[in-house]
Amino acid sequence: MNYDVIIIGAGIVGLATAYQLLNRDPTLKVGVLEKENKPAFHQTGRNSGVIHAGVYYKPGSLKAKFCLEGCRAIKDFCQQHLISYQAIGKIIAAVKPQELSWMADLADRCRQNGLTVEMLTREEARQLQPGLECLSAFFVKETGIVDYQQICHKYAELFQEMGGHIVYGESVVLIRETAQSVMVKTKNQSTYQAKFLITCAGLHSDRLVKLSGLKPDFKIIPFRGEYYKLSPRYNHYFRHTIYPVPNPKLPFLGVHFTPQMAGFTTVGPNAVLALAREGYRWRDVNLKDCIESVTFMPMWKMLARHLGPTWHEIFGSVSKNFYLKQIKEFFPQIEKSDLQSHPAGVRAQAVDRQGNLVNDFLFMRTEGVLHTCNAPSPAATSSLPIGRHIVDLLLNVPSEVQ
Repeated sequence: MNYDVIIIGAGIVGLATAYQLLNRDPTLKVGVLEKENKPAFHQTGRNSGVIHAGVYYKPGSLKAKFCLEGCRAIKDFCQQHLISYQAIGKIIAAVKPQELSWMADLADRCRQNGLTVEMLTREEARQLQPGLECLSAFFVKETGIVDYQQICHKYAELFQEMGGHIVYGESVVLIRETAQSVMVKTKNQSTYQAKFLITCAGLHSDRLVKLSGLKPDFKIIPFRGEYYKLSPRYNHYFRHTIYPVPNPKLPFLGVHFTPQMAGFTTVGPNAVLALAREGYRWRDVNLKDCIESVTFMPMWKMLARHLGPTWHEIFGSVSKNFYLKQIKEFFPQIEKSDLQSHPAGVRAQAVDRQGNLVNDFLFMRTEGVLHTCNAPSPAATSSLPIGRHIVDLLLNVPSEVQ
């Protein structure tokens, strides 16, 4: 099968890119290859459902730029296509004295990123969210919630209505680039040819970089994020998303409370090293994935740098009581019996050869191939501007961001 452009991956970034590409040039013949039997199977279908406002990201970074644009673009897209969302805002709450200075710095970053910040006393925070225990907090009104699977399916629907093709059950095993075209071969022995290839493979992005003949200067390390669903007595109890103040020296945000569009509330995620790239439970072990992770020595540098938090996350994973202790810092009334099982997700996190987490979106390209190498949160929120950026790169359109 011959195409002008092939996109590997039918998650939200791949399908947003496909949609943006045909929006820009409807004459193109575009195909999407997906190894699963439906879209949004992995990261897209297992995230927290937050429309991020751009609170945490370094001003001027791709994450900051695309998240700010994406927050508006996702809401506009939902309104245009009658997808329900709620702009409920986010409370970031300090529960320990040392968090107060971190919170002030984070509020300043929000302002630098153009967000609306409302500082809250303890009493004001409790008025916004009854039952919340904290020393003080601040509120960001731009944050929202949505079901990203619905958005992803709508991207797919619109892409196909414009003439795009999606082929499911096709796992890519070979990429060969020549001066004129790119050839892709799959596990099913199918062969596809295109003038240009875009990869949006999430948990397997580094492997596709290698398949295309490049040497990635990073490795995807899978971190499982485990959630609980709160019991029905907390349905519709939470008026806003509630987040802790993150330690600026640590890479993840901590356990947070997120109302879902379906009416229930999730608590999580933590961040524990997964034993498989698609390892959603402790018993999910993939020997190849484990060997690749443990033989990547920079990963050990990264873990050693964060040894205390690493054990903290493991304890939270294996002990519901330990997890509950973190929850009770914010809502003491929540009991162990309120924590019900909920599907976990796995975050594809790029780690560089110095043992640092790659903190921004990352792309690599040759003449005929463009790889989306690192697209963790807030990639779902940012999917439309990411897709537009990829299309700009493909069509050699000058971009404000390089």
